[in-house]
Amino acid sequence: MTKRPPRAVRAARAALAALLTAAALAGAALTAPAPAGAATHALPAARGSGHEHTQAALDAAVKAGVPGVIALARGPRGTWHGTAGVADLHTHRPRLPGEHFRAGSIVKPFISTVILQLEAEHRLTLDDTVEQWLPGLVRGHGNDGRKITLRRLLNHTSGLYDYTSDPEILRNLTTTAFFQHRYDSWTPEQIVRTATAHAPDFPPGTRYSYSPTGYVLAALVMEKATGRSYEEEVERRIIRPLGLRSTRLPGHERTLPAPAGRSYSRFTDDPDHKMYDVTDLDPSLIRGTGDLVTSPADLDRFLTALLRGRLLPPAQQRELKSTVPTGEDPGVEYGLGLFHFTLCGRELWGHTGFFTGTQSVAYVSADTRHSLVYNFNTDALGDTSAAGDVIKAEFCPAVK
Repeated sequence: MTKRPPRAVRAARAALAALLTAAALAGAALTAPAPAGAATHALPAARGSGHEHTQAALDAAVKAGVPGVIALARGPRGTWHGTAGVADLHTHRPRLPGEHFRAGSIVKPFISTVILQLEAEHRLTLDDTVEQWLPGLVRGHGNDGRKITLRRLLNHTSGLYDYTSDPEILRNLTTTAFFQHRYDSWTPEQIVRTATAHAPDFPPGTRYSYSPTGYVLAALVMEKATGRSYEEEVERRIIRPLGLRSTRLPGHERTLPAPAGRSYSRFTDDPDHKMYDVTDLDPSLIRGTGDLVTSPADLDRFLTALLRGRLLPPAQQRELKSTVPTGEDPGVEYGLGLFHFTLCGRELWGHTGFFTGTQSVAYVSADTRHSLVYNFNTDALGDTSAAGDVIKAEFCPAVK
């Protein structure tokens, strides 16, 4: 029997498929009602700004059921900020362009960048095995850290079971059990043990399959190689040098720093399909794989600096962009912490982020002249084309 992927992975695949579909911007009919109180508050795209289609896609996402959206697009005419909907369903406050949000898996290029910097400093190599750095941690049920290299962790070819697929974790994230477990504290070692209690999906290096487990391990390797915490090392090497004032790795911090809105989710065991406030939680469950708190401007600055070669020497920059086919969506490849594909003739690099209450997208063109970052304050539309419609609107404005 084929294992059904977890909700987060299904949503990520759906979002990627939506990014590449050739459907018109209008896409499928948007029939889901907007949440109560989610009246549209938009920062209008000025006529001739070049972002009218993008603003229309933000508005359509709110009509489809997203409480609120913020976006930043940068191009030849400068930087544009777009918003739609609300940050809070109770106060009806509109979303603010500089709000903090949980960016989910967009933390992965931060981690891969530090690992590549350490390689450049001859403190490790991508061909080192997990066993060399974390002896005995990846063992049992067919798992063998001696056969998994750091490169395979970073490009999702390790074969390791995705720990968010674990039935208990999945239940606690996708049902109303969330409220009993939202403040559970996890260690990285507990997460790895949860993953290795399951057999691997395939022998290491034989194919690609997105697995957050690999990045939990990569963060642990980073700590072993430097003697500092993962949070300290990313702060020291990336956040502080780039002046990312709205970016942080929260550890066990349960709340978001101001300014921030609320985050909303629906649960599979709720027959009324209500939107629940899921903003506050202990992010240790997603440490190293989805715990990034940031803003649109900071994500744009980071990805632009990364793709311009400001963070890595040339040899490591080539490694960053050495891709494997995902095999899931035609033309989509994965490097070391970055997705890569071509959309409407534009070569794009970046990442998506998805977790309970949040869905984010951040992509920059290969020449770094055009970028788009946006966040939905819900994960409830992860299996629809809403997120993909926004990126198509920005990078394919002629598509009607």
